[in-house]
Amino acid sequence: MGLGFGLLHRLEVSVVFARTSPYTLGRAACVCRKWRYTIRNPSLWRTVCLKTWQMSGAETNYKIVQSMYEGSWRKMWVRRPRIRSDGLYVSRNTYIRTGVAEWKVTNPVHVVCYYRYLRFYPSGKFLYKVSSQRVKEVAKCMNFRASKADSVFKGDYTLTEDHLEAALLYPGSRHTLLRMLLRLRGTTIGANNRLDLLKLLTTGVNESEIRNQEDMLGVVEGWQEDETHNPDVPAISHRRGLTPFVFVPFEEVETSVLNLPVDKMDYFVPG
Repeated sequence: MGLGFGLLHRLEVSVVFARTSPYTLGRAACVCRKWRYTIRNPSLWRTVCLKTWQMSGAETNYKIVQSMYEGSWRKMWVRRPRIRSDGLYVSRNTYIRTGVAEWKVTNPVHVVCYYRYLRFYPSGKFLYKVSSQRVKEVAKCMNFRASKADSVFKGDYTLTEDHLEAALLYPGSRHTLLRMLLRLRGTTIGANNRLDLLKLLTTGVNESEIRNQEDMLGVVEGWQEDETHNPDVPAISHRRGLTPFVFVPFEEVETSVLNLPVDKMDYFVPG
């Protein structure tokens, strides 16, 4: 980036941009007029879009860009709802816990803080973790190489317009499925940096239903909210810990305001 545009052949610059993330492309477009012109090359954004919505298939994506976005792949990238995979979605939740009263004089209370973490992949897989650890600590283990001690669980998701449905299986003697329904939105056009947690359900499932089954969404397809297939694990619709998720890019996990302890930020408004 320190070299002037005149020192690089336009083809070489295009090759570099083809290996660059979409958000870096947006920042690079602000450098100069020639770079902005080069970055508007439709082939760059076509590659990005086909990778982002790879689950839809190339043929479907070509039809969508023609029918809804006037044939512009860049416009499709900006306006079409998409789940981001370049960071973590973080939900910061707090509640009040009563402490132990001493000599019946004071009745202390404690603000307890915990987080829900989501990391999505374009392949339709996602990772989920609930922890009291802060963003900069959890970001290191939110990958498929995480050990059992990290308590990172893998699941499946699907995005239909701005609604996202996800499901994962908790390991253990009693098979329990976690189901989530979320709404994707952005604080600005194309940001896609908020996830509203509309429903959070846990339910039981038979071992025969999950044997040789890798897609957890396929297991619960057509189920009702109060449906369980294991009498030992009742279906529960959770009403607490539903704070919206805020997106934190990987390059900001160390500096994110969500790392602040409760004594410096007792309550966080996602916006």
